[in-house]
Amino acid sequence: MFGIRYFKAPPTNWVALFRNGRPSREGPGLSFLYFGPSATLVSIPVATSDLPFAFTEIAADFQTVTVQGQLAWRVADPRKLAAALDFSLDARGDYRSEDPEKLRERLLATAQVLVRGEIQKLPLREALGAADRITVEVLPRLRGAEPVVALGVEVLGLSILSIRPTPEMARALEAEAREALQRQSDLAIYERRNSAVEQERRIKENELSTEIAVEEKKRTIRETQMAAEISVEEKRTALIEQRSANDRKDADAKGYALETTLKPLKGMDWRLLSAVTAGGTDPRVSIAMAFRELAENASKIGEINVTPDLLRSLLSPSGK
Repeated sequence: MFGIRYFKAPPTNWVALFRNGRPSREGPGLSFLYFGPSATLVSIPVATSDLPFAFTEIAADFQTVTVQGQLAWRVADPRKLAAALDFSLDARGDYRSEDPEKLRERLLATAQVLVRGEIQKLPLREALGAADRITVEVLPRLRGAEPVVALGVEVLGLSILSIRPTPEMARALEAEAREALQRQSDLAIYERRNSAVEQERRIKENELSTEIAVEEKKRTIRETQMAAEISVEEKRTALIEQRSANDRKDADAKGYALETTLKPLKGMDWRLLSAVTAGGTDPRVSIAMAFRELAENASKIGEINVTPDLLRSLLSPSGK
């Protein structure tokens, strides 16, 4: 009525009332009456705001990536922001200009420039897993960036949720990763088989070593047995030689004794020897010797008659 209006701001808004270009009242959550034709209202939200973002960048190997994240911020110095951008309200309570939206655009542009600088340092493979590292590098620089400080804004946090390649490159990387995993699987299978073959070879070697040791032991036993048999044969040979030598000595002794016994009789006539030994001789032997004498003197004897009784007595076992 008559240009007098009432304004009430929430606690999260900083409000300034300007009259004739000079601030008359300012602060968060104010309520007051003012004369509209000569007054200007400035309202700046000072609550914490979240600014999501998603933009594409080029990695060091000229591959495109999409960076998604979120920026948490608030207005720390509304006077400085009110001097930099137009946050004045019209009679309906709406902003007179698009500067409030420009604030978000400037914050987003500053964050994008800093993130771009980090992305361009990394090849695609490293960039895809560098979200945390980029956040650590960018956040302190974003807080101290000149556009942010000049606007009186405080950056509370920065979160990079994902860094993704293009769909074509994602499929290529998936195929490459799949092939790499397949190669690792094949290598694991090869190593397992190779290990099994190596274990089998060691088992065979151990078996052969055992067989060689057994054969060596058998050979040692055979050599020991042969050495024992050779020793026995040598002793047996020595025994036989000793026995032969003893037999020869015994035969020599007997021959010497017989030769000594017969030596006195060597020059005597056999007839004399027969006569000497006639006392104990078989009568048939004597008759045989008589027939021998007759045969030797057959030229001197004409005839001799041998009766059957004489032959019978000669051929009979008892000589009778």
